[in-house]
Amino acid sequence: MLNALLFDLDGTLTDTDALHLLALQQLLHEEDGRVFTEQEFAAHVSGQANANMCRYLFPERSVAEHEAFAERKEVRFRQLSPQLKPMPGLLRLLDFAAEHGIGVCVVTNAPRANAEHMLKVLGLEERFQTVLVAEELPRAKPDPLPYLSGLECLQARAEHSLAFEDSVPGLTAAVKAGICTFGLATSQQPQTLLSAGAHRVIQDFDDPQLWAEIHRRLNLA
Repeated sequence: MLNALLFDLDGTLTDTDALHLLALQQLLHEEDGRVFTEQEFAAHVSGQANANMCRYLFPERSVAEHEAFAERKEVRFRQLSPQLKPMPGLLRLLDFAAEHGIGVCVVTNAPRANAEHMLKVLGLEERFQTVLVAEELPRAKPDPLPYLSGLECLQARAEHSLAFEDSVPGLTAAVKAGICTFGLATSQQPQTLLSAGAHRVIQDFDDPQLWAEIHRRLNLA
């Protein structure tokens, strides 16, 4: 059976890590000339909630200072992303889900303003009946709560669902929630995603491995 598809946002519905990295690089350089590398971003920022990101970047600063920096960073990201492209195969998958009565939702560590901006730019704001923002829950990814909340919203069981993630924190959350999770190799190496618990690693939503799993679950030839 397949009753629900749960999607991360950044790096999953669209490839945005390069823009988040650029926003951080610009702000850190403007503040104090700090150089921030792609490797550091992948290891400590990709997929993390902003609170975790700021604790890593500025361990000496207050929570209020963290929140102010995170807001500046997200404003800069939105300025850098007036146009975005959906991952290949995404629209096909969403059409298929609608045709077969499969529920879909977004589960993201991004703030609400980012989620609304990205879905609007992608033309997907009407496609998702539920957009769960981890910042609005007691615990963010890598805790499984955001995905458990997504299952509850869709009235679905983990064993009858699939999740899609591109980061280690996100994969950890989805797998701990008991969901079979496909890792998208947009921000991490395939082996990193597999080590984090990915059922399979795919390049995009046209990947035959994904469609074979969907057809198997729905008993389609």
